[in-house]
Amino acid sequence: MSERFEVVVVGSGAGGGVIAGELAARGRSVLLLELGPYRTAADFRRWEAHAAHDLWWPIRFAFPAGDFGPGPVALIAGRCVGGSTTINTKVAMRADEDDLAKWHEASGLVGAGGGPFANVDIDPFYDRIERYLNVRVRDDFSESTRTVQRGFEALGANLEAVISYTDDTCMRCGSCLQGCPTNSGKSTQNTWIQRGVVSHGLTLRSGATVERIITRDGEATGVQYTERSGERHTVGAGAVVVAAGTLNTPGLLTRSGLEDPLVGRNLGFHPARLVFGLFDEPQDAHMVYPITAHCADRRHDGDGGYVVEAVTMQDPIGFATTLTDESGPMWGEPLVEAVRKFRNWTGLLAMTTDDNNGAVIASPDGGDDAYTADFNDVERKRLDGALKFSRDALVAAGATRTLWTGLVTTHMQGSCRMGSDPDRSVVDANGEAHTVRRLFVGDGSVIPHTLSANPSLTIMALALRLADHLHEDPSGYLA
Repeated sequence: MSERFEVVVVGSGAGGGVIAGELAARGRSVLLLELGPYRTAADFRRWEAHAAHDLWWPIRFAFPAGDFGPGPVALIAGRCVGGSTTINTKVAMRADEDDLAKWHEASGLVGAGGGPFANVDIDPFYDRIERYLNVRVRDDFSESTRTVQRGFEALGANLEAVISYTDDTCMRCGSCLQGCPTNSGKSTQNTWIQRGVVSHGLTLRSGATVERIITRDGEATGVQYTERSGERHTVGAGAVVVAAGTLNTPGLLTRSGLEDPLVGRNLGFHPARLVFGLFDEPQDAHMVYPITAHCADRRHDGDGGYVVEAVTMQDPIGFATTLTDESGPMWGEPLVEAVRKFRNWTGLLAMTTDDNNGAVIASPDGGDDAYTADFNDVERKRLDGALKFSRDALVAAGATRTLWTGLVTTHMQGSCRMGSDPDRSVVDANGEAHTVRRLFVGDGSVIPHTLSANPSLTIMALALRLADHLHEDPSGYLA
């Protein structure tokens, strides 16, 4: 192997970006490999098609494993330095005690004290992440948000300001999904990674396709990757962290020979629909900070199992290609008429808790992986309830018509569960694979059960926890 680092990290999103930056800041030699391109605020223009090509994975779908039910789920993820943190809305929500109780139930995950993993095990890491990102309350509601707030109040529901990792240079331009042009939105690219490269000796290589994790005698010893030019490299490491994202990590582990039947299983989606209301007056909901507010009254399963965020609006291409009504996907003159009134529509994002009944089916030869979704009756009831509540809120706010999208998500979780029971998990409580030493997983795939809230803050907190463990090096891997 021509090069060696203490740690090689594959993937630069909410997990990998934090791990790489934290370890570099503590003096560790770290190589961070990212498949996508390196882009900064200077490259971010509100050009929808350009951003989708440059910053996003091509849209993938999880197709129904059984009956068609609510249909396929569109899977959206970032493919650039910073991963999905570069193209998300920066909402900072913590997992609550109900979420964490599901983790222990799903995988037997225990905390440092030997009891079920609980808030005491993760809250200190949330605190550190929030301080680092300087999170703030976004109570600077736009007029369109105040319009829909009246609808929530009419239903006896509370629409409250979100906490987000954006600073006060936010211009509320609405371009979050195309990258933040002011650097107000704090991705891992413009925080941990940038500081790591500039100040701490972090080695970043974008455009790098990692083909496999190299293992010998039950231990990970490095990675093999190909750069954009086609040149292949092999790099040694004391520890390897795979943080390629919930949809990609299972395939890389499988193609690297990891023998664990749970890899790719228990995929959760946190599926959502965008629900739109048409108003008599322009709402200009595409020119706001999405998301400013949310209704979490129905977050817990017993209360409905969904969270509704406000307000948000797709840009015109996404809006025109996803509209649905009672008859199904819209087309022809009805679609044209709806899009002509673009400025008068406002949108809600209705996110539903699911129970991890999906799967990543890895292609053994490096081809495209496949994804399945299999929503049970309880999950479908939550989906229907979230849609009905969102439509009712918009009508109560004065909307004359409602439309919605099919199922979509950016919150994929759980395909390589973390747990203390090897029969129910892929990695242990420290993120290390049960079957291969020195191999760690550090992205959303380790979340044992889908969260009821936006997962990025939790992924970052778990990544910080893993970075602490790797730096402490109790097994002597980095010696």
